[in-house]
Parts: sequence; C-alpha cells; structure tokens
Amino acid sequence: MKKNMKNTVKAMENNAGSDLILETRNLTKQYGNKKVVNAANMHIHRGDIYGFIGKNGAGKTTLMKMVCGLIAPTSGSFTLMGCSNPDEGRKKIGSIIENPALFPNMTVKENMRYYGKLKHASAEKIEDLLKLAGLNESAFNKKAANLSLGMKQRVSIAIALLNDPEFLILDEPINGLDPEGIVEIRKLLVRLNQERGITILISSHILGELEKMVTRYGIIQDGQLVREFAAEELQNQSSGKIVLEADDFDKACRILAENGINITRSFEQKEDLEDMFIHLMAS
Repeated sequence: MKKNMKNTVKAMENNAGSDLILETRNLTKQYGNKKVVNAANMHIHRGDIYGFIGKNGAGKTTLMKMVCGLIAPTSGSFTLMGCSNPDEGRKKIGSIIENPALFPNMTVKENMRYYGKLKHASAEKIEDLLKLAGLNESAFNKKAANLSLGMKQRVSIAIALLNDPEFLILDEPINGLDPEGIVEIRKLLVRLNQERGITILISSHILGELEKMVTRYGIIQDGQLVREFAAEELQNQSSGKIVLEADDFDKACRILAENGINITRSFEQKEDLEDMFIHLMAS
C-alpha cells in the first residue's frame, strides 16, 4: 500500500507543471567575461506561440542554441517537454536556427529525402509535408540555390516537421521576406499551432507581425529575460489616451468645453508591442 502511495505521489510530482513545454532555470552562457545569456528564466506553455523579442546581440539565438543542444550552457538548467534530460526532450522538437540548412545544389525533394532518411520518414510523408508548407509539385525539382528566401523557409519548416515535433523553435523565420512571404509563413505557423497543436517559439524583429499570431511574449535585454507576458495582458494593460483632432488646436485647448469648436476626429490610442518594447529597452 505504501509503495503504491509513493508511486502515485511520484507520478503526481512528475506531472506537476506538465503543461510547460520549456522551462529554463537561471540558464546562462558566458564567453570570457561576457554573459551572453544571463540567468534566464523562460516559461513556454503547451499550445503557446511564444514571441521572443530583443535587439541584435541580446541573446535570443544563443538561448535557442542551448535548448537545441548546439552549444552547452555555462550554468543553469532547463526542462524540455517535461524531461529533465534535454536529449530525451529534444526527440520531440523541430528547429530552424539562423539560416535554412539546405544543400544548394540539391533539389527541394532531394533535400527532403536526405533529411527524411535521418528521420525515417516515408516518401509519402515527405510529399505531404512539402504540400503542407505550401509548396506545389512544380517546386519539388527546383534546386535550393534557385529558391526565394520565402520558399527556402518553407522547405526548412517542412524539414523541421519530419519527426512530428510537438515543439518548433524558429529563429527569425520571417526576417528578410517580402510582405507576401511574411503573410504566408505567418498563416502556416498559425495553422500548425491551431490544427496540429504544435507549440512554437519564434524570434523576430517584425513586431507588428508577431502581434498577429503570438499568444505569449518574452523580452530579452543584454542577456537577461526582463519580462514575460500574455498577449491579453498587452491588450488589457496598454496605456490608452483619447486623441482629439480639431480645426483650430490652440483655440480648442482654451475653450474645449464650449461648443464653438468643430471636432474633426476622436479616437483612442493605445500603446502597442513596439511602444512597449521601446520603453523597456530605454528603461
């Protein structure tokens, strides 16, 4: 009886916080005297599209590389997919760090077949993933060197999906794309999140696009994760002000309470993600 109780308690402890796909605890990476990532505590919940924001050199890519196992932390720890053993958790993630890792002289399909062999993916699955990523059959035989950046990103996302990941880590997947490419990648990521239940960590400098898909944010500055907040918090807590436009502004300021001024426009103006980011970076 006692043994069963102990097993039950242990199972409950293992499941505690199981909705956390990624939790870092004072995660740190130091090169020489510089802490590129400094005691970062990140929390990404199952189902999140987590927008990771920071200036160039703030530590975004370094943190992602540590989670993916590309570099080792100097100190701190993290759990991935509820596993304290990162190698076990990494079996359930897909990632694109920095540039799309494609062989330029190989076709789209050849690239997919190469990575597919590593992931034991069938030919049918490869074609299905390419189509899911929005690539038609006419693109399958194009060499990677001849693809647009947007198409390269699509192929890379298809490759990242070969192992049926529960968690996607994407480093700047929309930067450098034209407006049409940005919209297409955004729609693809939202679809993967909503239809396949894939949790996504995405970094980007295009804050307006992040606002259209992200459910939770993390802001990093000089290696420190300075704030995490839900998208609803941004909407609810953004400081607002009423903006009035008049045909005579000076006169309106003096006698606003009177009826002699024609108000041409009135609207509420709220702080957006870009405003919040700028204010945090300046503080």
